[in-house]
Amino acid sequence: MTRRRWIADESSGNHAALVGAHAEHLVRVLRARVGQEFDIATGATIRAGRITKVTEQRVEFELGDEIAAVEVPNINLLLAIFKFDRMEWAIEKCTELGVSRIVPLVAGRTDAHLAASAAKRVERWERIVRQAAEQSRRSTPPEVLLPLKLKEAVALTASTRILLAEAEQQVTLKDVLQSRSRASDLLLAVGPEGGWTEEEVALFSQAGWTAASLGNTILRAETAAIAATAIALSESS
Repeated sequence: MTRRRWIADESSGNHAALVGAHAEHLVRVLRARVGQEFDIATGATIRAGRITKVTEQRVEFELGDEIAAVEVPNINLLLAIFKFDRMEWAIEKCTELGVSRIVPLVAGRTDAHLAASAAKRVERWERIVRQAAEQSRRSTPPEVLLPLKLKEAVALTASTRILLAEAEQQVTLKDVLQSRSRASDLLLAVGPEGGWTEEEVALFSQAGWTAASLGNTILRAETAAIAATAIALSESS
């Protein structure tokens, strides 16, 4: 059976630990006990770990042999803020697929209440990506940035920058990815409920982004984010 993987809160030499709520989940839900073995990610490496001590708020491990890590493509997701429950579902699933960074964006059609509350949700989003990274056996969770405004977002750099836009009728995301040599890093921009405004599309275009479509159907924002990530991963493999 494949061992469950945990991302250590603390590590030093041949020792690591989970602390706080992170440890509590392992203790109360999974009933951790001394001697159990898990894979432990410590940032730079993944190593076999054996539990040596358990308390309610702390689980300590002795680390053994290093385990080979699967390389994650450098796919960055610029995600316009939309209803938090559906957005968090997209964040979780895109983390499982393998995005390396998530950048929330306050777009023109982002609800004002959501825009005002977004910065306070970052800590929750960080917990979500950590749990999803552990579940999918990643060695590190994606970085989650503080929400950006549009002018800051369009200035983000990457070797390939693609705006997912339903108004684009000719060029698909797959077309763009197949027409370019494999990018060392990729930035995908997914719009809010209701899509990008014409002014936003123009601003992305002026900044050098390439517009692309995900097909003939109109997708919800969370579906578009997951589909775009899956296509990008498929074309990068």
